[in-house]
Amino acid sequence: MGGYCGYLATVGGLAAGADAAYIYEEPFDIRDLQSNVKHLTEKMKTSIQRGLVLRNENCSENYTTDFIYQLYSEEGKGVFDCRKNVLGHMQQGGAPSPFDRNFGTKIAAKAMQWISKKLKEFYREGHVFANSEDSACLLGMRRRALVFQPVIQLKDETDFVHRIPKEQWWLRLRPLMKILAKYKTSYDVSDSGQLEHIRVSSPW
Repeated sequence: MGGYCGYLATVGGLAAGADAAYIYEEPFDIRDLQSNVKHLTEKMKTSIQRGLVLRNENCSENYTTDFIYQLYSEEGKGVFDCRKNVLGHMQQGGAPSPFDRNFGTKIAAKAMQWISKKLKEFYREGHVFANSEDSACLLGMRRRALVFQPVIQLKDETDFVHRIPKEQWWLRLRPLMKILAKYKTSYDVSDSGQLEHIRVSSPW
């Protein structure tokens, strides 16, 4: 799932302690796959006898789920076994968490207040004239606040071909995955959060 957006794979990987998460926003090649297999092979020599690799739905046209599964299976012979699971729509729905219930209540209340206010604002002689920019809005969370943003403003911030935002704040979390998975590398991250370069070292 996720289409061209690697958010699900990234935060899912962070939450589950994944060794790698392949996403569309960070192009990868066979050298990256080799490095990940090598890391997993070394990891299996320690007390941690498990690994997890995630692949975003449209991360690569050629490096498919089957290809990655077969590569890991072949390279891991005698060291580790692989199993493949395509979650698909299984990850949707289910019982809502307390956060989900609380968040749903808050945004529903905020939306109803906004609609009531706009109806009063745009009501004239028995008709509602909702033809201004702020009459078509998207409600979302920005920096812990619920914010209404006119759809027209989102036009400049959106990659409509891939259905993703042009700027994705969560990409700054990507180096954390490698650090938590204990890759033998160190990272320099710029003030903007972008990974500037990686130095090979052995901190562990």
